[in-house]
Amino acid sequence: MDALTLKNIQAPIKQQYKDDPDAAVITLKASGKIGEGITCKVDTGAAIAEAGLHPATGGDGTSLCSGDMLLEALVACAGVTLNAVATAIGVELRDATISAEGDLDFRGTLGVAKEAPVGFSNIRLKFDLDTDADEEQIETLIKLTERYCVVYQSITNTPDMDISYN
Repeated sequence: MDALTLKNIQAPIKQQYKDDPDAAVITLKASGKIGEGITCKVDTGAAIAEAGLHPATGGDGTSLCSGDMLLEALVACAGVTLNAVATAIGVELRDATISAEGDLDFRGTLGVAKEAPVGFSNIRLKFDLDTDADEEQIETLIKLTERYCVVYQSITNTPDMDISYN
């Protein structure tokens, strides 16, 4: 897709959101159902993903780890955003690889040490770019990718959360 095609696709959507800001507020949904053993089956829309305990917490490694899934969502969102931004600003990417890694202290989630955090203490997102763009263009590309990546922004700017049960 080229910049003009992307602009033509997005222009009426952007105009609609300018004219009616409420139309831009959409609720995304996910659901899961507990499975056999200690697993949760999540409907991804394309397949059922079965998440389970990470081997560091007693899992056997046959199920997806939700921590890995979070990093995968970050990589997917950052990659799509990078590609869209590059297209929009005219930066040609011959290739790009996006990777994420995060540090977890499993003592926290297992309740072994109260001082150990539950969750990631550090996440590193890396872009390996094959492009002829100059340093300024690359910095702009990364800055805009960071700004418009939904998952990145949700992780760095913690959203309000409501929990309920029936």
